[in-house]
Amino acid sequence: MNIQNFITIFILLLSLLYLSPSIHARPLINAKSSNISAVFAFGDSTLDSGNNDKLLTLVRADHPPYGQNFPGRVPTGRFSNGKLITDFLTSAIHLKDALPPNLAIGLSADDLSTGLSFASAGSGYDDLTAQSSVVLTMDQQLRYFSDYMRRMSIAGKDNKFLSDAVFVIGAGSNDMIMNFYTLPVRKSTYTLDQYQDFLQSKLSSFVKELYNMGGRKFTVAGLPPLGCIPFQITNHINTRPGPPGVPRSRACVDEQNDDAMKYNTKLQTTLNDLRKSLPDSKIVYVDIYNPMMDMINNPTKYGFTETTLGCCGTGTMEMGPLCSIPLPTCPDPSKFMFWDSVHPSEAAYKALADEFMQTVLPQLT
Repeated sequence: MNIQNFITIFILLLSLLYLSPSIHARPLINAKSSNISAVFAFGDSTLDSGNNDKLLTLVRADHPPYGQNFPGRVPTGRFSNGKLITDFLTSAIHLKDALPPNLAIGLSADDLSTGLSFASAGSGYDDLTAQSSVVLTMDQQLRYFSDYMRRMSIAGKDNKFLSDAVFVIGAGSNDMIMNFYTLPVRKSTYTLDQYQDFLQSKLSSFVKELYNMGGRKFTVAGLPPLGCIPFQITNHINTRPGPPGVPRSRACVDEQNDDAMKYNTKLQTTLNDLRKSLPDSKIVYVDIYNPMMDMINNPTKYGFTETTLGCCGTGTMEMGPLCSIPLPTCPDPSKFMFWDSVHPSEAAYKALADEFMQTVLPQLT
């Protein structure tokens, strides 16, 4: 090969490197370049990294096989086989490898200063949702955060760093699945629209409280496709039309997915109103619904072979204490969209985190 041909090939390879969409789809980000000082999480099991381990509740994931793919292969209280979205986030921006729970013992000064999870599995914007599962309400999570700020103040840290912290908020699924759809109390008081409005009024008050404490950057997750959660599919499978005695196919519950879409449309309006009312705030809607529907409709794109069953046990009903040893698990959790009958697998959380990094984080930095 002569020198001219070598130079031509070299330039071609270099141009492909810089133009390849796969290279630029997920740019390298660190805490300094992203101007993020800390990450704080509030909400339910999708963000709880182990706070429920310290509560007298059955809603726990501090036992095998939970955590079987987490570093060290130990159950941490995360409702997954591995990491959550916030773990991938803090790792990607080089704050820390994973986001620890606020109630963990022996947290280092660095852990405290770079963020914690205050979320509690089973919680929701409606206090009744959390109380029925004996977990932390959103108000209790807020009080824990207030206690945290007092500790930081005593240690000499002022609250100015909060303006560069990202507050990740994710709840609402339990309010629908474990409350409105299941308990008679709310359905006897509210229509679906009224209940969704009630939830979002609670969310608005929650964001305003964090704003008054110094927070400025907020991400708020919408609802996932509720009717595609394996537990919900199982609960409704016998209501599907079909010949008697013929097994029904596992498919999403369209009505519940419609409810989730209505909620998400309202939520985007709610967040826009909040943004206007809170000066210097950045409040970003996190679309969970469409990425998860894409996983369901295009599973091979994500390496999934199963999207209607969880990896743990039969995958139809097992979660929390029902997902435990000696129940079998699937051979390869990365092929399953869901880890148990409710919660995504680490592979699904990773895909959602990648989407977060591409679409949400740029709006905050």
